[in-house]
Amino acid sequence: MLTLGPDDILLDRHADDWQAALDIAAKALTDAGLVEAEYRDGLHAREAQSSTYLGNAIAIPHGTPESRHHVKHTGVRVLQLPKGVQWHDGQTVYVLVTIAAQNDEHLDILRQLTHVLDREGVANQFASASSAVEVARLLSKPALEPRLDADTLCINFPARDPQELALAAAARLRQSGCVDNAFISAIASASPQWLGKGFWLASHAQGVTQPALGVATPADPKLEHSGHPVHALFCLAASGDAHRPLLEQLLAMLENGESDSLVGKSSAQLLATLAGETANTQTRRVRVLNPHGLHARPAKQLVQVARAQSMSINVRLEEGSASTVSAASLTKVIGLGARRGQWLILSAEGDQASAALSTVAAAVEVGLGEKVTPFDGGSDTKSVTNTSKPVEPLVADAPHTGVAASPGLAIAPVFVIRPMQFDYAEHASDPEHEISRLKVALKEGAAQLQALVHNAPGGEVADILSMHEEMLDDPELHHAAIDAIREGRSAEAGWWNAIETAAHAQEMLADRLLAERAADLRDVGRRVLGVLCDVQLPEPPDHPYILVMDDIGPSDVARLDTSRVRGLLTVRGGATAHSAILARALGIPAVVGAGEAVMVLHNGSMMILDGERGRVTSQPSEERLQRAEQQLLDQQQREADAWKLRFEQAQTRDGHRVEVAANLGNTAHAADAVERGAEGVGLLRTEFLFMAYSSAPDLATQIAEYREATDALDGRPLVARTLDVGGDKPLPYWPVPQEDNPFLGLRGIRLALTQPEVLETQIRALLMAAVGRPLRIMLPMVKDVAEFRAAKVIYDRLLSEIPPQQRATDVQLGVMIEVPSSALLAPTLAAEVDFFSVGTNDLTQYTLAIDRGHPELSAQADGLHPAVLRLIQMTVDAAHAHGKWVGVCGELASDAMAVPVLVGLGVDELSVSARQIPLVKARLREFDLTDAKATAQLALSKATSDEVRDALEAR
Repeated sequence: MLTLGPDDILLDRHADDWQAALDIAAKALTDAGLVEAEYRDGLHAREAQSSTYLGNAIAIPHGTPESRHHVKHTGVRVLQLPKGVQWHDGQTVYVLVTIAAQNDEHLDILRQLTHVLDREGVANQFASASSAVEVARLLSKPALEPRLDADTLCINFPARDPQELALAAAARLRQSGCVDNAFISAIASASPQWLGKGFWLASHAQGVTQPALGVATPADPKLEHSGHPVHALFCLAASGDAHRPLLEQLLAMLENGESDSLVGKSSAQLLATLAGETANTQTRRVRVLNPHGLHARPAKQLVQVARAQSMSINVRLEEGSASTVSAASLTKVIGLGARRGQWLILSAEGDQASAALSTVAAAVEVGLGEKVTPFDGGSDTKSVTNTSKPVEPLVADAPHTGVAASPGLAIAPVFVIRPMQFDYAEHASDPEHEISRLKVALKEGAAQLQALVHNAPGGEVADILSMHEEMLDDPELHHAAIDAIREGRSAEAGWWNAIETAAHAQEMLADRLLAERAADLRDVGRRVLGVLCDVQLPEPPDHPYILVMDDIGPSDVARLDTSRVRGLLTVRGGATAHSAILARALGIPAVVGAGEAVMVLHNGSMMILDGERGRVTSQPSEERLQRAEQQLLDQQQREADAWKLRFEQAQTRDGHRVEVAANLGNTAHAADAVERGAEGVGLLRTEFLFMAYSSAPDLATQIAEYREATDALDGRPLVARTLDVGGDKPLPYWPVPQEDNPFLGLRGIRLALTQPEVLETQIRALLMAAVGRPLRIMLPMVKDVAEFRAAKVIYDRLLSEIPPQQRATDVQLGVMIEVPSSALLAPTLAAEVDFFSVGTNDLTQYTLAIDRGHPELSAQADGLHPAVLRLIQMTVDAAHAHGKWVGVCGELASDAMAVPVLVGLGVDELSVSARQIPLVKARLREFDLTDAKATAQLALSKATSDEVRDALEAR
C-alpha cells in the first residue's frame, strides 16, 4: 500500500521544464538513500519510452527495469510543483510521485492512485496545498470499495427457509473478511425482509469491516416461505454511504424482476446477471497477456480502441467481479488491476456490438502495443488453423537424451500408453445426483487403491500408494468438488476442477520434490475420473517391453508386471519425481523428461534405454543392438556377482577402505538396507517423520522411530540429518512466510534455529534412541561456522544434561556441504565439526545455478562438473588436515563413472540408495587407489562435465 509520511512529501519545488523536474526528483530519491545517483538516467530513459503522466496533474516517474540495480530500497518521494511544469506530452503536472522500485511495485502504486483521477478540481488543490498533510490526504486511498464478487456468493445452498440462506450468505461474507462474528449474530437475530418477486433482504451495519453484498440462492427452485417464493437472498453489510453502489445494483435487479431465472445458475452466470448483462447483451471473453497486466500503457491503448467504437464498451474481470466499468475510462480500466493470465469480459449492446467487441478483443490479444507471449490462447475462440509445429519423431539409431532417473540397461520393443481421453459434459442440472455419482466413484477409487496397496511390489510403492489413499480422502478436495457441482458443474468437471486447482498450487512450490507431488494428485484424480467415465487403460503386451507414458504415477507402477517391464520412459518428470523414485526402488531402468517426441513412437518398435546416462535409442542398427545386448549380459552378470559379495567389506582392489552406506527416507527400511550389504546409514532424512504428523512429533514418538533404525543397524553407524524443511518444504504446523525464492530463504538449520526447542527435542531423541550405538548427527544447509556453533550450543548442553548411560556416547556432530560457501569455508568448519557429508544434488544446482528438476536444463546439472569436483576436493583436503572424515550422500555417489573420481579425491564414505549398495561395492573392487587418484586429476583438468565424462569413458 502507498503510505506517506511527512518526510516523503517535498513542497514548493520549481522546475523550468520536465527534464529539470526529473532531475529534482532523482536527487530527492538519492538524498533519501533510496537509490544511487545513476538511477537518474533510468528515470529519463523511462520517459523516452513513453510518458508517465497519469492524469489529473499527476505524473509517476520510475526507472526502467535495467536501472533497478541502482535501487537500494523501495520507496516514494512526492514533489509538489505549485507553478506546474509542462510534461513532454503537453500535460501540466503539479505533483510528481517519484518511485524507486526494485520490482514492479510501481504498478500497485499506480492502481492505488487511480481514485484521484476521477476527482474534479484536484489539480488546483494540489497546486494550492500548503502542507504535506494536505497533499497526503489528497493522494490517500479512500475507504474500501464495496465488494460483490464470486467469494461473496453462495450458490444452490440446501436451505429450508430465508433465515438459513441469510446465515449462509453472512458466513461467506465472514470468510471473505468483510464482516466479523458480530455481524453474523446480528443477522441471526433478525428475520429477512420480503422484497417481492422472489427476492429477500437481510442487512446490518454491526461488525462490518468492508461494505459488501452477499447473494445466496437455494438448491430447491420451488422453495417458499410464508406464501412467498424464495429465489435469492441479498445479505448487505452496510457501512455509512459506502455501500450505495451495491444498493444501486440491487435496485437494478429488483426492477428486472426475473428472480426465478437466478435459481440454478452458476457463479459465473449469476455474476453476469448482477453485472447488468441481459439477453440483449453481447459479450466477448479475452485473456490479458501483458507481462505486467493492464498498467498505464496498455490500458491507454485499450481505452483508445474502445472510444473508437460506435457504441459503449464495458469491461469486467471474469474472476469473481460483478462490477463492470466503462472501457473508455482510463482510470476505471487501470482500477480493475487486471493481471497477466486473467480473463476480461467485454460487453456491449446494439446491432454492431459483435464487430465492436471483436475489434477490442483483437487489440487485447495482440498485446495493446506491448510484446506478449500467449498462454494456451488469448480468447474463447479456437483458431481454425493449427499453427503448432508437429512433433518430430526420434531419429532412428541415434541417441536421444532425457534425464537419468534409474540406472540400468533395457532392450525391448516399446509399449506406448497415451494419455486417457475423458469425454464428459461440463455442466449438469441435478446437483444431488452428481454428488451421489461422485461419492460412489470416490468409494470405488478407494477400494482400488486398497487392493493396489495390498499387492504393491515393494515398500516404497506401498508407502506412496498409501499417500494416495490419504489424498483421495482429503475433505478439502471433496468440498471443493461438491461446491463446484452445486454451482452447476457435472461430477466429472467438479472433481477435475478441484484436482487441477490443488495440483497447480502444489506446482507453485519452489521445492522440486514437493512440486512434483502434483503428478500424484492428478494420478488420484484420473483414477476417480476413470470410474466416472468408465475409461480403462489398454492391456499391455504379453512379452517384455519398455513402457512409454506422459508420466508414470505410483498406481501405474503398482500395476506393472515387473517380469515383463524392462524399462520406463516418460515425457515429463525430473530425477526426484515419484516415477523416478519408484523405478529406482524396483530396480527398473528409467529415463524421464525425454520430451513429446517419445509419444509418437510406434508400438513394437525396438529401443535401447540407458538409465545411467539418460539416453534412449530408437530403432537401433543391428551392430548397435548387438553391442547393447552384450553390455546387458555383462551387466546382469555383474549384478549377480555383486549380490553374492554384498556382505564383503567395501574397499578398493588394493585394500583401501571406503565405507558404503545407505540413504533412507524411512527408518522402516533400515533392515532391508542391511540385508543388501549396507555398512551403515549415511543419510536418514528425518523430515519424513515430521511430515507424517499434524503437529511436531513428541520426544517419545521420535525416540521410538529412531530406535527402529539403530536396532536394525545392530552396531553399524547411523548418520541422521536434522529436520530439513522450510518455505520450499513446508510443514502445516510450522508456517513460514512466503518467499520469492525459498531455496535461498529460511530453510534447513536456519529455520530450525528459529524454534530451537524443536531442534532440541530432535537431538535429545536421537541421543536417547542410540544408547550403546554409534550415532552421527548432521546439520543441513549450513553456510558457515556461526550456524554450526549455534546448534552446537544445544548439542553440548544436552550431552551434559543427559546421563551417559541414557544416551549415545559414540556420537559425532557434523554438517552437510550443500552450498558453495560451506565448501569454500571448509577449513574453518573442519576445525570444529566432527565430519562432513557432501550433498552433491544441492551442491551441484547451487554451484551451477541449474535446477536439477528443470525440464530443459536438468541434463546439465551434472555432479561431475569440474566446479563441483573442485569444491569436493577443497572439502576433503580441509577435513583430512584436521583428521576428520568426509562422506558423499548425493546421486553422484552411485554413479559408476564418478565412484573412482570421488575415491581419488579422498572421500571416505559413499552413501547410496539401498538397491545400489552391492554394485557400488563391486565398482570399488575394480580399481586401486593409485588409479583413482589419476582419474580424479584427469577429471579436475577438464573444463566441462561433458569433457570429464568423455575423458573418463575413453580411459
